[in-house]
Amino acid sequence: MQLSLNEDQTQILDFVDGLTRPYASQTLHGVGFALTNDALDAEIVEGGFLDIAAIPELGTVTAALAVEKLARLPFALETAFSAIVRPAIDPQLPRPLCLVREGDLTKPLRFLKAGASVVVVGTDGVRSFTATEDLIRSDGGESLYGYPIAFLTEIPAETRAHDIAPAEALRLWRVAVAAEIAGLLAAALESVVTYTSDRKQFGRPIATFQALRHRMAEDQVVTNAAYWLAMKAAGTASAADAAMALNYGQEAAKRVVYDYHQFLGGMGMTLEHPLHLWTYRLRLLTAELGGRGANALAAADALWG
Repeated sequence: MQLSLNEDQTQILDFVDGLTRPYASQTLHGVGFALTNDALDAEIVEGGFLDIAAIPELGTVTAALAVEKLARLPFALETAFSAIVRPAIDPQLPRPLCLVREGDLTKPLRFLKAGASVVVVGTDGVRSFTATEDLIRSDGGESLYGYPIAFLTEIPAETRAHDIAPAEALRLWRVAVAAEIAGLLAAALESVVTYTSDRKQFGRPIATFQALRHRMAEDQVVTNAAYWLAMKAAGTASAADAAMALNYGQEAAKRVVYDYHQFLGGMGMTLEHPLHLWTYRLRLLTAELGGRGANALAAADALWG
């Protein structure tokens, strides 16, 4: 596996940094749980960052790098599915893109709204339809999941079939979420490092206390591993690698979210600190595709049948 970024990948990530820098500097204290930005989303589309995977010399790995970078932003953006899954299904599908397993309408769908493309992954095939108001149920009020969410009430009789195997759609789904989790983990860690470096007790930053430093070092290792497993899964096109990357990312999220809120003395559970922008999203993504147990079983099945 090539661990160094090539020149194209470095340039693309530099472009992402340049594009998002004005938005990343927004004051975040006291903001809500589901922070979105339509202007930023439009700039990402216009910049072609969601079309990277369709370019042969860039491919899914470079798309995953962009998704990971964009997931670090405080804004909830529908980029993972559009950048990694949509090119393999139909690059012309209207955004936002929502993915659902056939027969499982009990879970909230991120970014679901009228006009969104809903992709249904079943055992026999992959199909899609455009969501309408009568197919959507919202609980009202602000989402506490960190993403704008709604519930799908039913799958309409008329849908459009796509020429992609369900197993391949699931693999890309796992890669997309694993890359997104990696970015959220990195952003949460950076937020905690900044806070603990500034916050002082007994005349010194709390980040200098040995017990906290040891746990933060362990969390850094876990975060790095989630990143590399996601990138490996994007590069190998292996169903086992994709399932293992998502399983590990979900395990990592479960662990570090507890640590980070404890490091901040419970802040981030409220709106006093922006940590919730990443940790609440991580909490929701730990349930993606059945959660840790289901993805561990998927990895075992892919490896050993």
